[in-house]
Amino acid sequence: MANKILLVEDEQELAKSVKLGLEENGYKVVWVADGLTAKKTGINEKFDIMLIDVLLPGINGLELFKLFRASGINTPILALTALGTTEDKINGFDSGADDYLVKPFDFSELIVRIRSLINRSQNKVALNSVLKAADLEFNLESKEVRRAGSMIELTAKENLLLETFLLHKNKMLSRPFLAEKVWDINFDTGTNIVDVYVNFLRKKIDKEHDLKLIQTVKGMGYILKDSLVNES
Repeated sequence: MANKILLVEDEQELAKSVKLGLEENGYKVVWVADGLTAKKTGINEKFDIMLIDVLLPGINGLELFKLFRASGINTPILALTALGTTEDKINGFDSGADDYLVKPFDFSELIVRIRSLINRSQNKVALNSVLKAADLEFNLESKEVRRAGSMIELTAKENLLLETFLLHKNKMLSRPFLAEKVWDINFDTGTNIVDVYVNFLRKKIDKEHDLKLIQTVKGMGYILKDSLVNES
């Protein structure tokens, strides 16, 4: 059965071109051109992935991401936008997007991003699993994170970053590895988004604790240790 895509884009020529290309690649595409229609469609129909422009009439993309996540919809969201600064990307990820593609984009890259997000969604670790490291627990079903019994609120991208660390605990993870696993992008030495999000995560899971879990491997990357050690 063909994967079903919700395409939310108000630029008609771009939307028609993307829709045709996706259909030629075997996808079923539902195209809407404004945020209000997208909200109704996204809630009432089931999709394998949503491609959503950030700048939309009615309800903008960032608000749509938040609305869908608040409604319990975990469908992968790929943000499409001309706004490509690190701050723009952080706003998109914090609002609930899973990936970010800056316009103008190459159609082949769009296909790669779509396949990656759908495969990741379909190959999730079995539900009801709890990932642990020392006194940190991450419930994969509820997405609840606790340290020493206290609940920690994470954004969608922080959540995925922590999951990646926990699935590879006690292993040094390079910035290129994290960029690929968490953002599905090739690491660009000109961007600091990996370091920015590691710092966000540290502030939430380590800052209030004397003993730290996420350690920096100088010049190489980061490691989440399964034992409590003092930060150097």
